Amino acid sequence: MDRRRIGAGALEVGAIGLGCMPMSWGYTSSQQRGDRSLRTVHAALDAGVTLLDTADMYGPFTNELLLGRVLKERRADVFVSTKVGLLAGDQHIVANGRPGYVRRACDASLRRLGTDVIDLYQLHRADPEIPVEETWGAMADLVAAGKVRALGLCASGARASRRPGARLYDETIRQLARVQQVFPVSAVQAELSVWSPEALGDLLPWCEARGVGFLAAMPLGNGFLTGTLTPGQGFERDDLRARHPRFTAEMMAANQPLVAGLRRIAERHGPGTTPAQVALAWLLGRSRHIVPVPGAKRERWAVENAAAAQLSLTAQDVAEIAGLPSAGGSWDQ
Repeated sequence: MDRRRIGAGALEVGAIGLGCMPMSWGYTSSQQRGDRSLRTVHAALDAGVTLLDTADMYGPFTNELLLGRVLKERRADVFVSTKVGLLAGDQHIVANGRPGYVRRACDASLRRLGTDVIDLYQLHRADPEIPVEETWGAMADLVAAGKVRALGLCASGARASRRPGARLYDETIRQLARVQQVFPVSAVQAELSVWSPEALGDLLPWCEARGVGFLAAMPLGNGFLTGTLTPGQGFERDDLRARHPRFTAEMMAANQPLVAGLRRIAERHGPGTTPAQVALAWLLGRSRHIVPVPGAKRERWAVENAAAAQLSLTAQDVAEIAGLPSAGGSWDQ
């Protein structure tokens, strides 16, 4: 099976990962069911996925508990990634990068996951009140203690900055330069997809130049690039897309040419190939450092996503994707 490397050494994961957040947080809570989520994770592993990506704030906590039930049976099959640094309240999210908190949070994640080591521990967001070097130093101590194998950083960037000429990830790159002086960065996680390609400009090259893995978050555009969403369909109040500037009825309609283009390419590759698989294969073809981490709540989607690792796009396909119109959102108006 094709492989993608996370950081230096022997840390490897399958070409496609599984983002577990939608199973417990952020999307259509009425469809979040524990037993179905367990079947989805097992189906993904059976299909060749090895990277499972979660965070302590998803739920909060319930996502790690869910994966703990899987790890109890299949720890040897899984490269487990979780995150620290964000606390979810009823109506708000706050950062906490205090070293003492990081140590306690790691121990709690280990208990919930039911494992003695976390393969990749990621800083979800830097705490503006704590020097990022202090937070990263505490995380490095966890590696020395044998509780964590490698460290990663999740990129931050304001959506309002997504205008021509803007450098969305300048602050993240500054943080990376600072923490790299304390302990090596093995992976960076940031949004990257056909409709959000900004990380290709400077963040991915930073990773490539240093042999750092790149976890492509939201590689299917929060579900839009699957072609299964209908403009104006509406979202539940607690669904993140209900407030997303690209998921108004007007913007979803305006961005349909993106899905249509992916669908045309999929049709050329024969029955059963989907727009989602084309979007994921495009990412895999961009760099050997990229590991797409699509979210899924259902077995069908997890298996379909994993199969994208076997899809090879032609030069014509890649050129057509490059020629697709840029996605718009209400922030552009």
